Amino acid sequence: MRKAILYLFIAALIAGGVFLYQESDHLPSALQQYVENGEFVTFKARFTPEQIMQAHKGELLEDNKHSFGAASVKYYPYLLMEIKYVQPDKKTREGVSLWSMVDGEMVLDTSTWEITHGFQDAIEAQAIRNDYKLMQVLAKTKSSTFERLQKDLGLEKETLQQWIKSALDKHLIVQKGGDIQLHFQNPKIAVLPETKMGDSFVKQPYSYSQHVAKKYTTKQIQNAGKAAFGSDFTVRSSTEVFLPVYAIEVKNPDGSILTTYWNALNGERMTPRLGSTGW
Repeated sequence: MRKAILYLFIAALIAGGVFLYQESDHLPSALQQYVENGEFVTFKARFTPEQIMQAHKGELLEDNKHSFGAASVKYYPYLLMEIKYVQPDKKTREGVSLWSMVDGEMVLDTSTWEITHGFQDAIEAQAIRNDYKLMQVLAKTKSSTFERLQKDLGLEKETLQQWIKSALDKHLIVQKGGDIQLHFQNPKIAVLPETKMGDSFVKQPYSYSQHVAKKYTTKQIQNAGKAAFGSDFTVRSSTEVFLPVYAIEVKNPDGSILTTYWNALNGERMTPRLGSTGW
């Protein structure tokens, strides 16, 4: 009896170890850092909540019946990758690529925090290289016909029909009569994979409660990059970094509270899609 219990206990330990190994990609690397040294890497905030409230007081407080409430900060996870890729002129370029692990979009410039639009849907649809090629052409032409796509992509009729069906089934494109177009509002997916970086990083003590949960894993983002930018897109190394975002409350006269979200790097208001996740 004792031997049976011992065997069951050992089996449970092995099963637990396998589970943790399989799920390790879903655990924040910052959490692993916390175990090691209690710190995580974040962009250095250039604005305080007080500075933002003062700068946008007229926008946030309609009259003297409105007042500021609490302000808090949370950290959004991003994957920072050191990459190599081939430019349109066929030359190899080295740089970095920064992707949100919450909404799956790539940051094009950290100064303005300009981001792509379309990668999240593509990741969710498990888009492959052919889907991205079709989407990138449509992003440049806005809309197109079958004949024009066949010419732009240099494909046989049967092959293009398969590509279009794949993208239609994944709801990445729509077809209206003879016109084919992307199924995104204001798409921004025909871009180079490099992020323009102009900000520094600092280390801070780890606080799990202040961190927004990841939706996308390192593997999902790297696979999306390879599918979007081709086999020459190479990830040399990657690490998780975090973006501080302020939640600023405004007390309304009726007792309700309006919460807005602000990027601590440039002091600009964040989109509802980012701000509504994880607070």
